Amino acid sequence: MDLRAYRTDGFWDELFDEDLRARPGAEQLVRRLAGFSHGELAARQRAADKALLTMGITFNVYGHEAGTEKIWPFDIVPRVIDAVEWERIERGLKQRIHALNCFVDDLYHRRRILHDRVVPEWLIDSAKSFRGPCAGLTPPRGVWCHITGTDLVRGGDGVMYVLEDNLRTPSGVSYVLENREVMKRTFPQLFEGQRISPVEDYPEKLLAMLEYVAPSQARDPTVVVLTPGIYNSAYFEHSFLARQMGVELVQGSDLVVVDRVVHMRTTRGLERVDVIYRRIDDDFLDPRVFRPDSLVGVPGLMEAYRAGNVALVNAPGTGIADDKAVYAYVPKIIRYYLGEDAILPNVPTWVCGEEAQCAHVVEHLAEMVVKPANESGGYGLVIGPRASAAELAECRARILANPRNFVAQPMVALSRVPTVVGDTLEGRHVDLRPFILYGEEIFVLPGGLTRVALVKGSLVVNSSQGGGSKDTWVVHGPASPAEASSTTGGG
Repeated sequence: MDLRAYRTDGFWDELFDEDLRARPGAEQLVRRLAGFSHGELAARQRAADKALLTMGITFNVYGHEAGTEKIWPFDIVPRVIDAVEWERIERGLKQRIHALNCFVDDLYHRRRILHDRVVPEWLIDSAKSFRGPCAGLTPPRGVWCHITGTDLVRGGDGVMYVLEDNLRTPSGVSYVLENREVMKRTFPQLFEGQRISPVEDYPEKLLAMLEYVAPSQARDPTVVVLTPGIYNSAYFEHSFLARQMGVELVQGSDLVVVDRVVHMRTTRGLERVDVIYRRIDDDFLDPRVFRPDSLVGVPGLMEAYRAGNVALVNAPGTGIADDKAVYAYVPKIIRYYLGEDAILPNVPTWVCGEEAQCAHVVEHLAEMVVKPANESGGYGLVIGPRASAAELAECRARILANPRNFVAQPMVALSRVPTVVGDTLEGRHVDLRPFILYGEEIFVLPGGLTRVALVKGSLVVNSSQGGGSKDTWVVHGPASPAEASSTTGGG
């Protein structure tokens, strides 16, 4: 195919530079794409869509098409990250998670960072995600942030920025694994002669971490995945990970607390549970402690947790680090606990809870991207340069009514990746969600989930709003002759 027709349109492109030369690590992929015959790219995309359907990889549709399922939107042109750049990203993520774990632990104990006025006390005390019942708790092994999905974006300057932190129940890692499987099934030729970091060992790494944080008395710990049920939008992932790890998938009704010990109901009677990988938000975990109307939680669970008889992953209370207003202080948090500058920079952020910053945001609203502090999935987002006068007026009123609940950032010109449109390639905006496990050591899954805005010109990558995903390759250069002859598919 003729790649000379491809246009970067002034955006940073992950595959090509401004002269349409392949970026480091992408040279072999570009050569293979250039060698495709007319119609081959579209045929390969159709094969991938069929494989996704056969494998049952779908997602629930909401809104005007509620109640239907669609094939998981996937694009076959991978995103490539050179191993040299990835090494820096990996170091930055490990640094960030280490500092955030120290931060969460401090907030629920001595609160030193507040007393030293590095982070304002009002910010934490007014946060919706701060959990008073977690004060004084120490999770097994001292780990709060066991699983993190950190969203990264690359701006027009080529710099990779942290966009937000997700430390509660981050979703999407199942699609990382399935995307790679689909690519290897439908496009194995792309992998030949390349050294691409494997992702298939994530379930093994996840299980090892879960077993590591088990209470000290558990010699052969029993691990379960706790799901709110089949109607949850991420249920596919819950069942997928439980199956891949070889552990039980349970709902709240399957668990019972007896004498501050959690048990699972089985056909053989009650069986003790030591570690719960919970995919339920804090508010619904235990109706005796949080929301009394929760029907998906486990009464007495927090008492068992406080007694040290069960590990909860992630630990309750970690959501405080998801707050987008707290995010603005993470570079200071890293400096405070680790004595280091942040390796990965934040996107510049104005916290509307700070009076002077709020005044700046309101004055420059048409230039800003405004975000609610505790929403996810791209909801509540106002993109100032694309908003109408009425939308800006409404946004201004909401900010002034509750400034603590909003932050603002400059509009980032998200990088793009070539994406299949018919039998041609067009640039589409992307972000990246690497997944980090915190156990005996901190492990970063190579690459992560590249989410792509499939709608032309859109900056919203969430699948619930028209986004899709791509396989993400961390490329270490060409394979040696011995490696090339012994394997295909990156591990």
